[in-house]
Parts: sequence; structure tokens; C-alpha cells
Amino acid sequence: MATHPLATREQWLAARLELLDAEKALTRQSDELARRRQALPWVKVDKAYRFDTADGPATLGDLFQGRSQLLVYHFMFGPDYSAGCPSCSAIADGFDGIVVHLAHHDVTLCAVSRAPLEKLQAYQRRMGWRFPWASSKDSDFNFDFNVAFTQEQQRAGTIDYNYGRREPALDTSRIPETMTHFAARCGTDAPTFSRDRPGLSTFIREDGVIYHNYSTYARGLDALWSMYTWLDRAPLGRNEQGFWWRRHDEYGV
Repeated sequence: MATHPLATREQWLAARLELLDAEKALTRQSDELARRRQALPWVKVDKAYRFDTADGPATLGDLFQGRSQLLVYHFMFGPDYSAGCPSCSAIADGFDGIVVHLAHHDVTLCAVSRAPLEKLQAYQRRMGWRFPWASSKDSDFNFDFNVAFTQEQQRAGTIDYNYGRREPALDTSRIPETMTHFAARCGTDAPTFSRDRPGLSTFIREDGVIYHNYSTYARGLDALWSMYTWLDRAPLGRNEQGFWWRRHDEYGV
């Protein structure tokens, strides 16, 4: 017995055409949002950030790899983690297939995390990834772009994430189950895990000067989850129950 409404082909087509109008409206709205992102004013980056990379010590300018545009994915992998965040890992599974296309469009995609480079490289080998990944271990980069926070900020409730201060001072007795679950999967505790956050920041270099153009966080990263783009078109949608996704080498374990 079907658990979903049934229809004739003609009834289905009428409903599908109505949905198509809504989809086209959303596409046009998305196009307009993209134009508004590109129209944001630029902010000059004055600080000399330093990173560790597979090619040695690097500046922010080096991460561009000779191109004019840089997309930085702020991957949650704190210094005390034993493995990268499972959610960031699901997003990063889609990077290798697109970096070559972006590179041929004058855009470099690079992940940046606070963990030491050796940890990042070991995890990268485990996951089978090849995209550029830099360590900001001894840099203010993650703090300045609001994806890392100090223990003092956490205790005082002065964390500003996703363009607003929405978090009270840390109360270890009221940590969400989600946070505890993901922290354990990264080999750490919830307070330590939550001092790093995910995000995306974009930069442009013009006449040798680097500018910050855009940053987004939290649900602003939804479009980067390629698996959700597919699931949103599957018959049952996301159909989520609990913490269903894993690192891609953990399914069946």
C-alpha cells in the first residue's frame, strides 16, 4: 500500500508544472543573491598571515597559487582533534572533483585548519583527498575570520559567530547531544570541539593587494554539501533520523 498520495500522469504533470514555476523563481532569486555577493565592497587585508603547507611556509598570497581569486574553506580541525569534523569531511568529499575546474577559471580552492600540518596530511591520506590544505596553527587567521575562539571567550559568552552573539557563557551541564556526539568522533570533548567552527571566506588579489570579499557560516554553507543537493531531489528528501552520515570510510563499521 503506497504511503504517499497517488495521481494520474496528467495530475502529476499539472502539479509538476506548478512546482516548476516555484523552482524558476528560486533560481532567479539565487542569481540575484550571487550578484549581490559579488557587489559587496572589498576590505584590504593588512595582516601578514603565515601558514604551513605541503610546499613549506606560506603567506596568504601564496595560497592563491598565482591566481587572482581564493576560496578558503574553514575546515573544523582544531589542534587537539584526532580527526577532522565529520560534517566538514562530508563537504570536503566534493572538493577534488572541482578544484581543477576552478583553477582553470582563475580561482584556487584551499582548506585551512588550526591543526598542525602533520595531522592534516595524515587525515588527508586517510580520506584520499588531494586538494590544497594549509595549517594556520601559529596564525590569527581563523580567529580574525570568526571561525576560532578562545577558551576565555567561550567561558564569558562573548563568541560572535555567524554575524551575531547568540551563545551564552559555556555551561557544561547543558551541552547539546549533537556537540558531544561529534566531539567524540573527533577524539575530543565538546568545549574543545566547539572552539573551532566551519565557514567559507573569499579573497581577491588586484595589483598585488589582497582584499577580503565575502564570508559565510553555519547554514550559509548548505549549498556546499553536494550530498544534500542530491537528497533534496530524492523521493524521500533528506529523511534524516539522528546522526546518519559518517566519514566515507566509516560506513558499515
